[in-house]
Amino acid sequence: MSPSVTARGAAPAASTARGTAQVPPPRRRVALVPTAVLVLGALYCLLPVAWVVVASTKSGSELFSTFTFLPGSGFADNVGELSAYRDGVYWKWMANSALYAGLGALLSTAVSALSGYALAVYRFRGRESVFNVLMAGVLMPPVILAVPQYLLLAKADLTDSYLSVLLPLVLSPYGIYLARIYAAAAVPADVVEAGRMDGAGEWRIFTRVALPMMVPGLVTVFLFQFVAVWNNFLLPYIMLSDDEKFPITLGLFTLLEQGANTPALYTLVITGAFLAIVPLVALFLVIQRFWSLDLLSGAVKS
Repeated sequence: MSPSVTARGAAPAASTARGTAQVPPPRRRVALVPTAVLVLGALYCLLPVAWVVVASTKSGSELFSTFTFLPGSGFADNVGELSAYRDGVYWKWMANSALYAGLGALLSTAVSALSGYALAVYRFRGRESVFNVLMAGVLMPPVILAVPQYLLLAKADLTDSYLSVLLPLVLSPYGIYLARIYAAAAVPADVVEAGRMDGAGEWRIFTRVALPMMVPGLVTVFLFQFVAVWNNFLLPYIMLSDDEKFPITLGLFTLLEQGANTPALYTLVITGAFLAIVPLVALFLVIQRFWSLDLLSGAVKS
């Protein structure tokens, strides 16, 4: 082949390369309206939290006399006064909330895992009816169930006890719903059948095969239940009369009622509300890290 032919053949290629290089890369369009809506929603949710954080640093004299978001200098004194209030009853309320939320979330997650797995894997008469009843429980407001639960526990002489708050929290229709949906997606039917063919019992298949696959979903159930129980107010308000058994929500409510006659208690209520947020933030950060690692390990295994 002559050099002229080669040059003529290379010329269009060079021009094509130059033309391609001149085309500007496509610009990524920023969805301004959805982004603005998300930013406004984040500000709406975080603004009260920011106020609580700043207000907890102010003394009683600074709380109503300084700019709203100007930090104060009385956080340490507020924590000390809160700890000394009624011989540290605030930390008793925090311990009660940790007991109610921790144990209640664990039991609820265990019940949700068993129930969700059974509804997702097994085929039996009335399965859809049971699931529909659970869905009705998801849609039913908790205030409707609070009074019947109180009457049932009063018949069993369990009111004003730790069990009166724990027992109604064990069965979570929403947790069972999430566990069933996740089990149906994460536990293949072929894996269950392979376990049965290998001679494993149903309990062994659940604990050794299905449960590890369901862990990310169960972590979500645990987190939702922990936050719901920690923030629960109505059920303890109806069930409990001894303030030594109050959770943090009910304890702060009684402290706020007393603050109507004693304005100095307002700083203690605000400081207590700020300290009550800290365990939830810490739990979310820890579980989020575990959740991400578990999802990545599951992807590598698959």
